[in-house]
Amino acid sequence: MADTQTVETEPDKKQRSVRVVLLALMITMMLAMLDNMIVGTAMPTIVGELGGLEHLSWVVTAYTLATAAATPLWGKLGDMYGRKGVFMTSIVLFLIGSALSGMAQDMGQLIGFRAVQGLGAGGLMVGVMAIIGDLIPPRERGKYQGMMAGVMALAMIGGPLVGGTITDNWGWRWSFYINLPLGVVALGLISVVLHLPAKRAQARIDYLGAALLTVGITSIVLVTTWGGTEYAWTSARIMELIGIGVAALVGFVFWQTKAAEPVLPLHIFRSRNFTLMSIIGFITGFVMFGATLFLPLYQQSVQGASATNSGLLLLPMLGAMLVTSMVAGRVTTNSGRYYVFPVLGSVLMVVGLYLLSTMDTGTSRFTSGVFMAVVGLGMGCLMQITMLVAQNSVEMKDMGVASSSTTLFRTLGSSFGVAIMGALFNHRVQDTMAERGGALGSKVTEQSAQLDAKSLEKLPDAVREAYQYAVSAGTHSAFLLGSIVAVVSLVAAVFVKEVPLKGAGPQKSADDAAPAPLVEV
Repeated sequence: MADTQTVETEPDKKQRSVRVVLLALMITMMLAMLDNMIVGTAMPTIVGELGGLEHLSWVVTAYTLATAAATPLWGKLGDMYGRKGVFMTSIVLFLIGSALSGMAQDMGQLIGFRAVQGLGAGGLMVGVMAIIGDLIPPRERGKYQGMMAGVMALAMIGGPLVGGTITDNWGWRWSFYINLPLGVVALGLISVVLHLPAKRAQARIDYLGAALLTVGITSIVLVTTWGGTEYAWTSARIMELIGIGVAALVGFVFWQTKAAEPVLPLHIFRSRNFTLMSIIGFITGFVMFGATLFLPLYQQSVQGASATNSGLLLLPMLGAMLVTSMVAGRVTTNSGRYYVFPVLGSVLMVVGLYLLSTMDTGTSRFTSGVFMAVVGLGMGCLMQITMLVAQNSVEMKDMGVASSSTTLFRTLGSSFGVAIMGALFNHRVQDTMAERGGALGSKVTEQSAQLDAKSLEKLPDAVREAYQYAVSAGTHSAFLLGSIVAVVSLVAAVFVKEVPLKGAGPQKSADDAAPAPLVEV
């Protein structure tokens, strides 16, 4: 009788254990998503105390560079040496960087410590997605990845609010210290509950491939970060970075065909679906981060919205993304079908971005909110489905590199989106101000095409109206470009082949089933 009772409760215990692990993974993802948004809100206070305004951009750039460069390496290390230990190492490194950043005494120290934090952050998102790939059969994975998209949306909405509250009440250093208790809780849960098998590590780490990829990614991110801001797009420095980046990436691709244990095995790109998901992920990153940059600017400059709760300005888009991600995950889990979501998501993204490009100085907040919701619905169909299909397209031994590659392409897409849409926006604003605002208009936007609320209040009425018109023109150009780029995502989605999700359905054969969840109490 006792044995029967044990057998009956075992599935419940496993489910409970999986839920505990997922809680730890969601906390970790929250750390990765919240950090930049909290810190961004605290930056004026940080500069006021530490000085070094001329190095301000490096506080974000150092973190972004380190995260992008480390992302593929963490995925490969997890495949080679075991997911759990590598994931916990990335969390510890992130927490060390957070603690050191909070203790920084000058801007140089803060930039260096932010790079350490970024190295750890590169493994957080990859680790979360790869562990879900190990624990959950693909048929069930959709609903859990929908939850992760929800965490992402909540972080984007709440980040600026949390950052402002922490900075105002506890001081800017707690923008970093707040990561420590959350990280310790996640570490404790993972160390106790998560048990994954040890992996072999007979081959040596591909150091040359890692170095070439790091140089290539760093050059790309610097080009997109500095181009049109720190340096002109045609300047010698930008041309040098482009040359270095192209040479490094060409060398990297060549070396990956020779390496015994390549950092990014090229055979995963033989899967049509994986390659298409990489393209769609890049476009989604391009559109999403471009939209989150220019929508609050438009609403503050043109519609007169307050910048205090800037995260709430994106609520229609992020709320729609949250709902659609959950629905897409559930439908995929229940039906095992997913082809419709990349296609529908791409269509909604194209339409939504085109609608945003039609906004002008007379567009109401309600109308712009509806347009944002259409974009959010599209992104919700794409955000997690791209990861699910990419993971379903590779063998279990490549789960880490598949997760890291998808994350990397999305990150690179966001860098290109912010850079290209930003350059187009700035150019259009400055041209329009010169045309409508005269000499004073040109002088106003000489340093930057983005003015804060205090600067706007000081402008004469005629110049302020010219600036509002210029911002409308700039957002029109940026979102029209985004709509055109999103067509590439639609073309890619049409060619996706709906491969049955592994481990799916009520009747699973032994060959088809994914490994049972490797979680113990």
